[in-house]
Amino acid sequence: MDYTAYYESPLGWIEVKGNDLGIISVLFVDEQGQTCKSPLVAQCVEELEEYFQNKRTAFTVPLCLDGTDFQKRVWTALRTVPYGKTASYLDMANEIGNPKAVRAIGGANSRNPISIIVPCHRIIGKNGTLVGYEGGLWRKEWLLKHEGSLTK
Repeated sequence: MDYTAYYESPLGWIEVKGNDLGIISVLFVDEQGQTCKSPLVAQCVEELEEYFQNKRTAFTVPLCLDGTDFQKRVWTALRTVPYGKTASYLDMANEIGNPKAVRAIGGANSRNPISIIVPCHRIIGKNGTLVGYEGGLWRKEWLLKHEGSLTK
């Protein structure tokens, strides 16, 4: 069974979905929907609240990632980019041992179902530009400023 909760963040509504094994998605949505919480979903909402209040820099809620083997490798590598830091798509390609996979890294990032916790917002162009964020570049910029890795 899937469980759902909604969190009203400074960036708009976030829908948190999970099952008995972990969180399956954290996505920006336009409006709040029907809630059916579980302890794991409630934990995720609490951790997101702490993140936005500058009380948390790492997440501990278990995740249940569903994707191709390549996507899962990329999403796991994304979690190695620390709070307050950024990396390029090339850095991520090198991290997974496939330096020619830069475009594929971008594709996997765009399919990341667990925003913020799997921090695809920390991946930027190799020249430092903000590129490609499914939640909108304005949210990416806000998140990077929030984490202190973007000062402009």
